[in-house]
Amino acid sequence: MKHTALAARFRRLVVRRGPKAAAVAVGHTILTLVYALLAHGEVYQEPGPAYLDERRRRRAQQRAIDQLRALGYDVALTPTPAAA
Repeated sequence: MKHTALAARFRRLVVRRGPKAAAVAVGHTILTLVYALLAHGEVYQEPGPAYLDERRRRRAQQRAIDQLRALGYDVALTPTPAAA
C-alpha cells in the first residue's frame, strides 16, 4: 500500500541503497515486526506514513533540550501558534 509507514521507509531507503537493497531492508523490517507481534500476541496497528518523520522530530527536539541542559540552561518549551 502506498500510504503506510513501510512504504515511507522504502521510499527513504531506495534513494540511498537502491530498489533491491531497500526491498530487502523493508522485508527485514516486516519479518522482525511479525516476530514481535507473534511473540507478544498483539495486533498490528499501522502508524501511518508520517510516523517516522514525527518520531525523528521529537528525538531531535529532545536531543536539543538535553544539550542545552548539559550546558547549564533551564529549558521550557512553548509551542508557537500555527501560522494562519
